[in-house]
Amino acid sequence: MKTAIYPGSFDPITLGHLNIIKRAAVCFDRLIVCVMVNSGKANTGLFVPEERVELIRRVVGKLPNVEVDCSNILLAEYARQKKACAVVKGLRAVSDYEQEVQMALINRKLNPRLDTMFLASGAKYTYLSSSVVKEMARYGADLSDFVPREIIDDINARMAQRRNG
Repeated sequence: MKTAIYPGSFDPITLGHLNIIKRAAVCFDRLIVCVMVNSGKANTGLFVPEERVELIRRVVGKLPNVEVDCSNILLAEYARQKKACAVVKGLRAVSDYEQEVQMALINRKLNPRLDTMFLASGAKYTYLSSSVVKEMARYGADLSDFVPREIIDDINARMAQRRNG
């Protein structure tokens, strides 16, 4: 059984993320979408990691070979524990490539059995990021072209909660 990990902060998951998930799920027997705790963004999230896991589960629930998890250990070690052969990374632009190749080489050094598969973002999602979604939500913009419909109310409710203190 070929297992891959799709890591990210997913705060929140976007339609671009979902596009990568659906495409990667076709390539592997098992795909684990893993909310990784990013030490650089530890206290700045819209949702805590456990909430992100729940939101993603709601979105990918109909994809039979997709699981959702959360981890605060190094990706290479997490992949070893899950017996994963690959990491899936989405690339939106050339600027993503440099950093992602560096991380792929580090992960391969830490776990020689781990490859990285890069998937180019769908053209209509190249501009999309969780940061952009949060900024739009902050101003009450319509999110229906940017995030899965199942979680729009959650995002809007969290933003309203923050505005109202």
